[in-house]
Order: sequence, then C-alpha cells, then structure tokens
Amino acid sequence: MKSINEKLNTAYGVKSTSVELKDVDETNRIVKGYLSAFDIKDSDSDIIRKGAFKKSIKERGVNSKSNRRIAHLRNHDWEQQIGVFKELAEDEYGLYFVSELGRSTKGTDALLDYQDGILREHSIGFNYVDGKIKKKEDEENGEYFEIKEVILWEGSGVTFGANEFTPVLEANKSILDSDYLFNLNEEMSTLIKALKNGKGTDERLENIELKLKQIQQKYNSLLELKSFDKNTLITESSNEEAQKALKDEQLKQLLLKQLI
Repeated sequence: MKSINEKLNTAYGVKSTSVELKDVDETNRIVKGYLSAFDIKDSDSDIIRKGAFKKSIKERGVNSKSNRRIAHLRNHDWEQQIGVFKELAEDEYGLYFVSELGRSTKGTDALLDYQDGILREHSIGFNYVDGKIKKKEDEENGEYFEIKEVILWEGSGVTFGANEFTPVLEANKSILDSDYLFNLNEEMSTLIKALKNGKGTDERLENIELKLKQIQQKYNSLLELKSFDKNTLITESSNEEAQKALKDEQLKQLLLKQLI
C-alpha cells in the first residue's frame, strides 16, 4: 500500500470504474453514465467520498467560465477529445455525466464503439489534494485512504478498467524495455520543445503540460515496479541480458534527471 506522500507525488493519477453505461443515444450522439463511484474501495485502496469533485465541477465544470474545462477523452489521450460534457454532477451513487460526442472521425468512432460495447467503462484523470486524503481502517474495508477532494482534469472512455500508465512487460525480458524508454524520452523531448516555444492558445499549452505529467507518471510506474532487482537480473540472467539491464538502469537515471 502506498503512503499518503507517494499518492500526493503522483504526477497524473487515473482511476477506473466498472459501472456500465446508462444510455447511448445514437440520434443525438449522447452518452450517459458514471465516471466514478462513491464509497467503494478500489484497487489503490482509495475510497472516494461524495463531494470530492465539487470544487473541480465549480471551477472547470460545464457551467464554469474556465477555458480549461474538464474534458471527455478516450484512454486519457489529450489528442483524442471525443466529446463535450453537457452535464457533470454528483449524486448519491457517484459522478454522473452526460456527454455529446463530436462529429469528427474520433467522435464518430467513439459513438460506434460505445454502441458495440467496445468502450464500456470509464476512468478519471486527476490529482490528489494535500489535506484531503486520510488513512483509515475499519472492519468492513480494512485499511484504506479516504479521499475527500481531487483535482479532476478529465473523464475517459476506456476499453477496460486498468491503469493505462503501467506498462505491460514480458517476464522473460529485462524489466525496463529500452525501446519503451526511448519512445517516452522522444515524446517528452518533443513536448518540452513545444512548451518552450510557447506558440498556440493557452488551452493548447495546458494540454501539452498535462501530457508531460502523463509521461512522468508512466515513467514513475516503471520505477515502482517491484520486480525490478538489478542484482537478481545479473545473477539469474546471461551476461548479455545483465549488460542490457545495466544500460537500461543508466537510461532510467538519465530520464529521471529530465523529469525533475
């Protein structure tokens, strides 16, 4: 179980709910459902309480004047905004939404995927808030973290509930995959350059900043992989595999310096 400080240091958190869609209106391109459920202990040992999204909805919700409104994405990808939330509200069950899907190719594909059950669950992109998370324990839930507020950035339609920022790595390969890390580094360098150029709208620059946070969290997920043990790799692998692991460790340190 992570500590409160580890949660607060999460660059970009994602949290899924397995609640099925409530309705898909093909004619009006409207989808309805829940982005999050209250009072349920999840795989992160978190229990989100009613009221956790109230401030975000007020500051960046449907009726706010913010130009950085809560977005409807696909798989937490800021390049795939598939719709616009028309309603975001807390009820007794969770965070309810109504979204109008866009008429772009991405929006139309999302509508078809909702209809076919390919997009069947939802997930939030968020940050924890200092002072609004508390570790508790009771007979029903055991140890858990009570979440009274989060900063909500977006809600995503996802193929299945999972932590999209944890890479799937084959057991017979080095824990840190060089291609995966180099791709992360290349994408990160491109975004940093775009951010430094400062061209475009405030919304574009904010989206770039959020994408950088996502990359940072992907990289942090690699650092958190418990199965990575350099000494074990050296003793149990061939010399060639051990050298590869050492190179990946060096690359990891290089990327870490760029992220800090």
